[in-house]
Amino acid sequence: MEIALHDVRVDGRRDPLLETVDLTWSTGECVLVAGEPGHGHTALALVATGRLAPSAGEVRLVRGDRPAAEPGSGLAPDPGTASGHATLLREVTAVVDVPGVSDPDDALTLADVVAEGLVLAGRRALPGDVTRWLAAHSLVADRGRRVDQLPGVVRTAVLAALAAEREGMRFLVLTLPDRHGGEAAGWWEVARTLAASGLGVLVQCTRSSARELGADLPPARGLHAPPVVALRVPAPSGDRVAVPAGEGR
Repeated sequence: MEIALHDVRVDGRRDPLLETVDLTWSTGECVLVAGEPGHGHTALALVATGRLAPSAGEVRLVRGDRPAAEPGSGLAPDPGTASGHATLLREVTAVVDVPGVSDPDDALTLADVVAEGLVLAGRRALPGDVTRWLAAHSLVADRGRRVDQLPGVVRTAVLAALAAEREGMRFLVLTLPDRHGGEAAGWWEVARTLAASGLGVLVQCTRSSARELGADLPPARGLHAPPVVALRVPAPSGDRVAVPAGEGR
């Protein structure tokens, strides 16, 4: 399955929210896109997942060379219409930690975030269920820590792992995990492990983080240049989504 953006642009009231961009990514691969904060990351995450209509261009969810069928939720939108594609995209995608959209309140504890994530995944979220999830990821000792106190890679891994548990999930977008600090290699490994489970993972970061990961980027094109593809890699072997252990143990 693949998501394809062709000549997609998102206009703002005065300046563009996202300059024209072409992008594709498939299940089972990680794609890293680089651009400075404010250069269209939020708009790209939302338009690529059917949560925002583009001002121009086309976003398609395809299986092979045909529009993808509905993934089994019981809905049957017409995949030949823009609204049908948007519905399909929302069914199979999740946006992770997008500033002002899907990022958790910093005052929430890790246990609160896990409970909320389990509910969104359609699972029971009683205290015992939360404890079991935390234990499975070696994070019980951190359950009372505020989410803004977690190491950046742990925060990203927790939010991504919870999103990946939602029924029918095929694609994740991780937005600017580098804004929480830590080495880029940590959250990039999280993304690659998610791809190993069969998901398509789009990771958005700054240009400096992309260079830290070995990307050779062309010069930026102006103040509103859209994010550019910096790395594209297939999934590594293995299928377990690992959440790095928190601090304090």
